[in-house]
Amino acid sequence: MGTVLVGIALALLSSVAYAAAAVLQERLATLPVRRLAGNLHWWLATALNGVAAVLHLAALRAGPLSLIQALGILTLPMAVPLAAMTARRRVSGSEWNGMAFTLAGLLGLVFLIGSAGNDAALTLTQLITVLVTAAAALVALEGISRILRGSVLWTAAAAGIAFGISSAVSQTITVRLADDGVSAVFTPLVLIAGLGVAVLTVLGLLLTQHSYRNGLGAPLAVSTIANPVAAAVIGIVLLGDRVTGGYPGSALALACAVGAAIGVTMLANASRGGRTRPPVADDSLATAPAEA
Repeated sequence: MGTVLVGIALALLSSVAYAAAAVLQERLATLPVRRLAGNLHWWLATALNGVAAVLHLAALRAGPLSLIQALGILTLPMAVPLAAMTARRRVSGSEWNGMAFTLAGLLGLVFLIGSAGNDAALTLTQLITVLVTAAAALVALEGISRILRGSVLWTAAAAGIAFGISSAVSQTITVRLADDGVSAVFTPLVLIAGLGVAVLTVLGLLLTQHSYRNGLGAPLAVSTIANPVAAAVIGIVLLGDRVTGGYPGSALALACAVGAAIGVTMLANASRGGRTRPPVADDSLATAPAEA
């Protein structure tokens, strides 16, 4: 029981770190990518994301996967009020309702498909297929986002998919290291997987940054949904995982996805309601042109 409590505490700290990072990234969302490298707040947000990821991995080692994954979705109800507080405004009723629907749907999805990962590893062929497919999907989603100007939810979906696939690929690295020891580091499978995780993580950070340019709530909700779904798809298609409950469980998962989609819609509508964006964190870059 004590170990489980440690896992819960670590998961909560991870959600706090992710939420703080998201708020910082939103404050810099109008800056072009080329200016981020010189912004200390961007590096702070990146460090917070890294700390959150480490805490999440530690929590998974201390507590059951279903519980830790469920606690991970608390990032959304932490980040939205925190963003509102930094902007010196109240969280609207639409935002509260949107978060409620999104969290209810996410909670169901986490318990039904969040168990992806049965200590199986991708083969080299499967890994390359996953990375190529991921690249094509990210390019397509970002292309749709650019065609539908002002629609950042496609970019948010791409960010969530990048992080989700990165998590799934990370599992292959950990399984190979556990089975073969340090010698596994120099195998083509682990080298390619490590490179893939690094690239996907950087892309996820940049896509997330770009998705916050019109507000935090809806993009964060979309990326939070896309992350476990992308990882679960890999688990189900390639690693032999199954949705809990068979066909009834699949139907319930679909209902949860619909509920989460309703919540995202509410959050998106709330974002269009004339919210005032907080000032750019670095005044020296406040006059930088907004990224198209």
